[in-house]
Amino acid sequence: MTNPAKPALRPDNPCFSSGPCAKRPGWTPDVLRNAVLGRSHRAKVGKDRLNAVIEHSRQILGLPDDYLIGIVPASDTGAVEMALWSLLGQRGIDMLAWESFGTGWVSDVRNQLKLDNVTEHFADYGKLPDLSLVNFNHDVVFTWNGTTSGVRVPDGTWIDGERRGLTICDATSAAFAMALPWDKLDVVTYSWQKVLGGEAQHGMLVLSPRAVERLETYTPQWPLPKIFRLTKAGKLMAGVFKGETINTPSMLAVEDALDGLKWASSVGGLAGLIGRVDANALAITNWVDSNPNFGFLAELPETRSTTSVCLKILAPWLTALSDKDQDIAVQKLTALLDVEGVAFDITSYRDAPAGLRIWAGATIETKDLVTLFPWIEWALEIVRQETREIAGEKQNA
Repeated sequence: MTNPAKPALRPDNPCFSSGPCAKRPGWTPDVLRNAVLGRSHRAKVGKDRLNAVIEHSRQILGLPDDYLIGIVPASDTGAVEMALWSLLGQRGIDMLAWESFGTGWVSDVRNQLKLDNVTEHFADYGKLPDLSLVNFNHDVVFTWNGTTSGVRVPDGTWIDGERRGLTICDATSAAFAMALPWDKLDVVTYSWQKVLGGEAQHGMLVLSPRAVERLETYTPQWPLPKIFRLTKAGKLMAGVFKGETINTPSMLAVEDALDGLKWASSVGGLAGLIGRVDANALAITNWVDSNPNFGFLAELPETRSTTSVCLKILAPWLTALSDKDQDIAVQKLTALLDVEGVAFDITSYRDAPAGLRIWAGATIETKDLVTLFPWIEWALEIVRQETREIAGEKQNA
């Protein structure tokens, strides 16, 4: 059996991982030359660089003037945990989960904080929970974009503008790529390593005035680790939101974040970033619509992620395999792409159904996606032929 010919063109950048994500186009280590190294981050020069990240982020995201934004440790995960441990427990909680990370937040609230008045809204991969059932008299915890399922909330119309509880939103693969309704979000978290292609380990925490009020009027019943503390003597630690980080940050990563923000401004700010993301999503949609071997994991078009795009492989020969053999076939496919140097790290998340996960955020060039598609088709055919040969050998044994 003759193998299909390899496509003639290759993506200029094969980094399609959903985190850490591709660096911005044209990035080189030279952008770090002005990093504040060998100096205390608490010195004026260090705090100025940290505060520059905060203020530049505020400007691009279009945050309301009375919202606070701070740099916190441990990436988006640290920012979410800080919010959960510091804010929850005053009233009931509605937890939404339709993928791995949302399910993890539910587990933490149930099993670590051990809160009882919790309503869980679950949905399988590819779907959203029934958003009409959410009780906004409670605090509500949800991800805006399910990075491991490729499913996002379509907009903010389902969020009650007159809510009594807080809305706590993990927006790590949505910030800078999707329009967020800030007036309906009280806590928003994200990391530098997603849409802006920054380095890991630093999270961003955005607080509305309602969230600040909760912090200053409510004390959780459990002890708070130092790394989670946002108040002192009943008052917000305001310095956290002016570049006075709780722990020692990497000033190399800070400089890299500043470079990403400058690049974001150069492509038109938030509107430009969203435009790049939407162009990438359209390219993937056009390819999937023209190829019956692939489909979106998200069942409804309005809930499809435009950044972490999760695809099912619908080829009949593959869907006829057992779940285990489907996983093996997909791993072979993505390994071929890796060896060829055309796509790195696009296997679906370990807890998700077998398939592909392609990052299409703003740092990805649309032409690289278009060049990738024939390679995916080529690899699928190679794996199909190998699978048929193995099946034939088993039958003849």
